[in-house]
Amino acid sequence: MNESRKVQSHHLERDAYLYIRQSSMKQVVENVESTKRQYALRARATALGWPDDRVVVIDSDQGESGASAAWREGFRRLVTDVGLGRAGIVMGLEVSRLARNNADWHRLLEICALANTLILDEDGVYDPTSFNDRLLLGLKGTMSEAELHVLKARLRGGVLNKVRRGEYRCVLPTGFVYDESGAVVLDPDAQVRETIAHLFETFARVGSAHQTVKAFRDEGLRFPSRLRAPAAGVIFRPLTASAAMRTLRNPRYAGAYAYGQRVYSRTVDGKKTQRKRASEDWLACIPNAHPGYITWDRYQENLRLLASNGHGYDAARASPPREGSALLQGRAVCGRCGQHLRVRYREARGKLESWYVCDRATDSRAEPNCQSLAGPPIDEAVGLLVTEKMTPAAVELALEIRREVEARYEQADLLRCRAIERAQVDADLAQRRFMMVDPANRLVADTLESNWNEKLRVLAKARDERERARHEDGLAIDEALRGSRSGERVLKRACGRRPRA
Repeated sequence: MNESRKVQSHHLERDAYLYIRQSSMKQVVENVESTKRQYALRARATALGWPDDRVVVIDSDQGESGASAAWREGFRRLVTDVGLGRAGIVMGLEVSRLARNNADWHRLLEICALANTLILDEDGVYDPTSFNDRLLLGLKGTMSEAELHVLKARLRGGVLNKVRRGEYRCVLPTGFVYDESGAVVLDPDAQVRETIAHLFETFARVGSAHQTVKAFRDEGLRFPSRLRAPAAGVIFRPLTASAAMRTLRNPRYAGAYAYGQRVYSRTVDGKKTQRKRASEDWLACIPNAHPGYITWDRYQENLRLLASNGHGYDAARASPPREGSALLQGRAVCGRCGQHLRVRYREARGKLESWYVCDRATDSRAEPNCQSLAGPPIDEAVGLLVTEKMTPAAVELALEIRREVEARYEQADLLRCRAIERAQVDADLAQRRFMMVDPANRLVADTLESNWNEKLRVLAKARDERERARHEDGLAIDEALRGSRSGERVLKRACGRRPRA
């Protein structure tokens, strides 16, 4: 009876808006009774005097959380129509269906009060222009927001409890899978495992993520990437600098269980943002929790090396190995300013000459070069000095370098063989699918035949690339280790630099 007195003729002249929402798609599928109860409010509007065709149902926010209105299109439409004076009453099963955020809830109350629009829930009809009704609605909104906090705290507490024990299942990076018992193991795919191991070995050799990417490109190797789609498997694509950095910085590749490396939040417009936490602020970090591709100490060393590479022109930073004949490239330091000398090459008298140049001041402050020194005399003096110290071990060192270079090329060739094996498996599968189809069904048969031909082309390309790479590797070994520059590379190795094949 009290509800009927609140509904006036000017309310009935406008539409009745029924807002329906479930927090997740799982609730939409499983909590069907809640959905039925929300749709049943349509009968309440009819009983209060609204014709059935004047009841507007907004159910476009099914599966959306009520924590914010930023991503709820239906709620924004409801607020807009109320503000335009189109709604005589707004109906929701309870306050939590309309909003679980006090800012959104009180904004709706304010607009309803200005537009003289009623609010109806399962308990009754409320007039936002009435102080008592407005006070009660405000309390309901506060309780709804507090309830959401309690629910999240309970779920979060359970998750953090499992995280501290290292039992909470997270999305694994490429190269790891869960076995039948839920334990983390290395990917059973040999090509995936060997390619990831090759990345860490290459980084340990060249000392730079960018040079690692370049080495993969020069060797014609591709890096595995797991697709997000369910059961989509792993694809191989060219290695990028961002993928290399993610892999090198991920503690799971060192066999550590890590959780809470980032903090997620939402902006005013509803966009999700993230920021990284310092390693000491991670919610969990348990070394040796599962098998890894590198040791924990090697992982820490990789992080230190990446941080050192990011210091730019810091005088305390030693540059990673680069191409060129200069023996002290990345090692020589200017005696005047203390900065590392850059190496410049130029053609002179039919050969390539090196110069050690200190031009940091020129680049940053447009000042004259600090100094520049001819490379050959310095390299000759350093070479004589090193030769005096290393002559007894020079032959053994050269042989060791040869073995190292040959092993590196054999590892790259093994990865190319894995790619050929994968392409062969795909081609055989495409062939079996084509052979099993009914020949009369040309629409399907033509598609499967085209797919088989494509797989055969991929297989042929993989074989051709392997043969080309093997030929280039053989030439590279001959030039690098049997040519006239073998002694120079021995000297570079003695000066603390790795040879580049």
